[in-house]
Amino acid sequence: MNPSLQPDPVRIGIVSISDRASTGVYEDKGLPALQDWLTRALKNPITFEPRLIPDEVANISATLIELVDAGCSLVLTTGGTGPALRDVTPEATLAVAHKEMPGFGEQMRQISLAFVPTAILSRQVAVIRGNSLIINLPGQPKAIAETLEGLKNADGTPKINGIFAAVPYCIDLIGGPYLETNDEVCKGFRPKSAMRPAR
Repeated sequence: MNPSLQPDPVRIGIVSISDRASTGVYEDKGLPALQDWLTRALKNPITFEPRLIPDEVANISATLIELVDAGCSLVLTTGGTGPALRDVTPEATLAVAHKEMPGFGEQMRQISLAFVPTAILSRQVAVIRGNSLIINLPGQPKAIAETLEGLKNADGTPKINGIFAAVPYCIDLIGGPYLETNDEVCKGFRPKSAMRPAR
């Protein structure tokens, strides 16, 4: 295949935030879930930058800055977004933000509320720092996939759009690589004027 026809390579930071998993009390399931879903959802060659860290504001913020500085166009976190005292991921994320993107958190709660009433307790945020999009995701692998993919009707048509449908175009707008999705997993949406010609 002509190299010019290959999808753009992308570097993605994946961060699991958990006191207990980071100290080995239990096995982390967030990083494998994120890596598996992204590998299925994107056609782009992906370089993953995984991190497993405790619930500490300064450490989380420093990790996010490090990943952005390392060239990660997208950084996804999992865990630490509830109301418990040690849940500080949103605060640490907002602390490094240049712009806040509230629609992502609103849509994630909308999706999760279809399953559990306690989704209203979730405080996920999404922000832009430089040329990078940072999104806080839920902690459970099932909820990670649901919020990224959205909900489908019995015939496979979208019922509630997942947040990842908007990620490729957002990354276009902030100067990142052109992400190409596998439509059977999650169809990215772009205005026609932003689409590359079919290859």
